[in-house]
Amino acid sequence: MTPVKEGNLITALDIGSSKISALIVEKRADNVLQVLGSGQRESLGVRRGYLFDMESTEKAVREAVEQAERIAGTNIESVWVSFSAGGLISDLSSTEVALNGQRIEEIHMETLLATGRDAIDPDGHMVLHAQPALYTLDGLKGVKSPIGLYADRLGVDIHVIAAEPSPVRNLELAVRSAHLEVQAIVAAPIAAGMSCLFAEERELGVALVELGAGVTNVSLFAGGLLVGLTSIPMGASDITDDIAAAFGTRRSDAERLKCFYGSAQSSPRDNHEMIDVAPIANDEDVIDPQRISRAQLIGVIRKRLDHWMDHIADALKSLGYNGPVGRQVVLTGGGAELKGIADYAQGVLGRSVRIGRPHGLVGLPDAHSGPAFATLTGLVLHAASEPFDLRPLSYNNRIGSQKSFMGSFKRLFQMFRREY
Repeated sequence: MTPVKEGNLITALDIGSSKISALIVEKRADNVLQVLGSGQRESLGVRRGYLFDMESTEKAVREAVEQAERIAGTNIESVWVSFSAGGLISDLSSTEVALNGQRIEEIHMETLLATGRDAIDPDGHMVLHAQPALYTLDGLKGVKSPIGLYADRLGVDIHVIAAEPSPVRNLELAVRSAHLEVQAIVAAPIAAGMSCLFAEERELGVALVELGAGVTNVSLFAGGLLVGLTSIPMGASDITDDIAAAFGTRRSDAERLKCFYGSAQSSPRDNHEMIDVAPIANDEDVIDPQRISRAQLIGVIRKRLDHWMDHIADALKSLGYNGPVGRQVVLTGGGAELKGIADYAQGVLGRSVRIGRPHGLVGLPDAHSGPAFATLTGLVLHAASEPFDLRPLSYNNRIGSQKSFMGSFKRLFQMFRREY
């Protein structure tokens, strides 16, 4: 293992309801983001985005990161982690300072942002992001760079994203238990938006719908910012469970049926295409597989999809995404890999729909180039953008750097013991 070059490597860790995946990327001198290694393990300790089994999650995190390290030929100490559970809130906190006609200099900006940090009221939530958005000069909104201008009053809108504290702390504990320092915990919609939305889309207005395994996050972007979000406790794993229950098969076989034969769209020939379904049976039992038509399988999928899409339509309406501006919807996440889902969603929602796939990284493996890995790659892009954040450092973050060296040493020792 070669030593980590500080500032050159970015490691992303996406902890989802179905999989835990890691990605190690090098930020080259020409700002190209080159993928060095990736790893993935099944997620057995997370449900609906919430961690419920610490030991299983910690083990999967450790193994996914170690797999990525072996491929990359290096070891890492800190990771950028996604948070995809429900309960996220998005808000703008505004603050203003008097300048009395002075020319704006760095000291005025520092005073304004310090005032803005003090004005953030999390109301019992844990702040994940607090980033200055646009500035206001004497009531004129939308100023990007006010330094050098004259004004009587200078204001700023601070974009705040917060979450319930307990799920965030559980997530951080699982990563630290794997002897990794948490560089930052990033809201999944922020990461996914960086990965599969284009800058112009984020400026003009777009809805991003992350069809995860256990949670669906519906987010609105406008003016380059995430301006609204809501979560639905429903995901692609519900389709898998419906198939397993309808045809009496195991979840693993139901997932295979969904991926290989499932679709959101039906056709007349589906009635004639027959599929073997393995039953749930003991080893002593000898039961012939039942045969179903592809039309029956799609019927089960469509029933759940109709229910799912109704909730998504209600979420878009509650966020105010309608009228002339509510035209574009981007689907991403593992559920977006279902055949025909873009055309189906376009018909149900009455909006233009496309599938959002990750972009912006060089050397991304084919297995990680689909919408299921939008959040993972978005974490890298978010980290590479070096976002400025007004959140004060917590006690846990301050002590994390002190533990990182010992954490790395412990993980290397554990790997040595397993291999030798």
